[in-house]
Amino acid sequence: MVKKQQATITYQSEMNQFHLSNGEISYLFQVSSDEKLLHLYYGKALPEKDYSYLVEMHHRPMTTYRQENDLLYSLEHLKQEFPEYGSTDFRHPAISLRQENGSKISDFTYHSHKITSGKPSLENLPATYVEDENESKTLTVTLKDSLTGVEVDLLYTIFSELPIITRSVRVVNKGNQTQAIEQIASLSLDLPDAEYDWMQLSGAWGRERTIKERPLQQGIQSIESTRGISSHQHNPFVALKRKNADEFQGEVIGASFVYSGNFLIQAEVDTWDVTRLQVGINPFGFEWKLLPNESFTSPEVVLVYSDTGLNGMSQAFHQLFRKRLARGNWREKDRPVLINNWEATYFDFDEEKLVSIAEKAHDVGVELFVLDDGWFGERNDDRAGLGDWFVNEKRLPKGIGSLAEKVRDLGLKFGLWFEPEMVNKDSKLYREHPDWLIHTPNRKENHGRNQFVLNFGFDEVVDNIFNQMCKIIDESKLDYIKWDMNRPLTDVYDHRLDIRQQGEVFHRYVLGVYRLYEMLVTRYPNVLFESCSSGGGRFDPGMLYYAPQTWTSDDSDAIERLKIQYGTSLLYPISSIGAHVSMVPNHQTNRITPIETRGNVAFFGAFGYELDLNQLTPQELIIVEEQIKFYKKHRSTIHNGSFYRLLSPFDNDNQTAWMVVSKDQKTAIVAHYKGLNEVNRAFQRMQLKGLNSQFDYQIKQQSYSGTELMNAGLVITDSSSGQIIDQNDQTETHDFDSRIWVLTKEER
Repeated sequence: MVKKQQATITYQSEMNQFHLSNGEISYLFQVSSDEKLLHLYYGKALPEKDYSYLVEMHHRPMTTYRQENDLLYSLEHLKQEFPEYGSTDFRHPAISLRQENGSKISDFTYHSHKITSGKPSLENLPATYVEDENESKTLTVTLKDSLTGVEVDLLYTIFSELPIITRSVRVVNKGNQTQAIEQIASLSLDLPDAEYDWMQLSGAWGRERTIKERPLQQGIQSIESTRGISSHQHNPFVALKRKNADEFQGEVIGASFVYSGNFLIQAEVDTWDVTRLQVGINPFGFEWKLLPNESFTSPEVVLVYSDTGLNGMSQAFHQLFRKRLARGNWREKDRPVLINNWEATYFDFDEEKLVSIAEKAHDVGVELFVLDDGWFGERNDDRAGLGDWFVNEKRLPKGIGSLAEKVRDLGLKFGLWFEPEMVNKDSKLYREHPDWLIHTPNRKENHGRNQFVLNFGFDEVVDNIFNQMCKIIDESKLDYIKWDMNRPLTDVYDHRLDIRQQGEVFHRYVLGVYRLYEMLVTRYPNVLFESCSSGGGRFDPGMLYYAPQTWTSDDSDAIERLKIQYGTSLLYPISSIGAHVSMVPNHQTNRITPIETRGNVAFFGAFGYELDLNQLTPQELIIVEEQIKFYKKHRSTIHNGSFYRLLSPFDNDNQTAWMVVSKDQKTAIVAHYKGLNEVNRAFQRMQLKGLNSQFDYQIKQQSYSGTELMNAGLVITDSSSGQIIDQNDQTETHDFDSRIWVLTKEER
């Protein structure tokens, strides 16, 4: 029997060293002679011993030193756990406190520590968790600034069976003066060199999470959001990979921020090639007033180390996010096959039309019918109705309960679209509460999609929306909610806060969103929530804590989705990736992609359809029915298995491939996608991953060993190789073709 790994945290008092390890990774730091925390090592597991030799000090001109008559000890040239600017370090700090006298200088030194089993929750914030205290250990190191009395708790949690450490910071004002937090990094990690490539997931609406990569250079490289949401532009994640690292070998460090608002991730490389990686709330537009006896907790950062390439990093994130970030009844449950009416009807629907779509959906095996935008208030277009979460009687005169009952009588679950954070000026809510908008007094209000943002920093706003939603949920006995958010924040100001608290508005807004989510998932534990922000504009770990799946992108074209889903899989588990089959010609690209390929792409996610089934041909309906049968048979493997990327669309625009392997390695599903057809193409083989070398696998009545499939490879040559003649007994190939192979273990 394989012995399970155990997380350990040791403190060697004679060396003042902390060592976090689980047999796979190690994280080490020590307390200096003047009580500063100096970073020693982060990477593959090391044995227990004294690592003081890793603290190197040499005299360097044009710096400053901590102690008189000492020309060696300067924080500028040391690797630290919680750096500050202005006390001999000139790099960006992890914290900046503005005191009442205007000073921003602090000097946090070691005060105490405690080691506990398990993992504490973070106040009012999403975070990873454990269900048994043996799953992790937590180190809390308390630092104190003696002049101000402010204390800082650095929280480190190491998981027993994953190469993961989480970090967060709690600032406690134990002094007698008000402090202003101007900057707070949840993670600051000083690495001894800069021989890394920086990898980020960036893009825009409709092309989210594109993989971008570049070498680290002296200076600062960063990604950020200033939009009030994590954003389409940059996902709150970065990977640092060694030059020789690829999907399956080499060292990679991944950092992901469990937060849904403004963030900053940066790597500062100094001129001695030390890399300082920092992750936290974006200091742009941020300031938090901290009164005596108050505390502030920063969001969590998940830090992953892999020495088996990007895939090893992804596997760790997938397992953690799927099992110990997502929560509730739907965490690992098979997700229902849904159909969403939006692209089928847009705003043009009534009960009869919706029921007809639902009837056809039931006939082919769909399990959940989702009514999208337009069912509420005076919602006839995007200029009215938001904020009024009561039924639009012009469209649905019998009410939402009548429609829900008819859908449910067909044997389907019923879901609704909401956009709780928004309001139109043409709404009952706005006319009654115009001051609930986020806006700056005496300045023009800027709209997005003709809508404005409610100030979720106001408790009464959150409570009002909660009560409205509860009435609809109760009336319709909802099974599913698609929670949308269709614009960034502008005009950010709160007239109820004093001038020194305007930097709190962004963060208070995010906390309000989390509060509404928490109230809803607590009251309705059986409702499946799917987060959305014009598709993937708020696809972040913070959302996964409340909603186990996300509308991945508004780009519904299958070929475009290859890059989007491939990039998304770098960090997020397949079960979280909402993926649907849409109509052709595609509404965005005008591309005509075979329905088989549209299904083969969408299988690798939370699967569904976004079209009018009544417009499909009888042959297409047969294909849809077969797709749903295939997905239902394999969805547990797809969602809970190990995912491997095989061919990248970013390296070769004409090919993409990936696969998923069940936990017991008895089943694997391999998918290959081709762009434009080619003439006289080369023969091709593709090496598979994650199989059991001792198993024999059957693929379409042929037998292969796991060893040969992972080494010799699977032959994926098609009829585009050579020339099609009568002697070639192969199926014709076309543009945008795809193939799926199901591998099953042969039982002896």
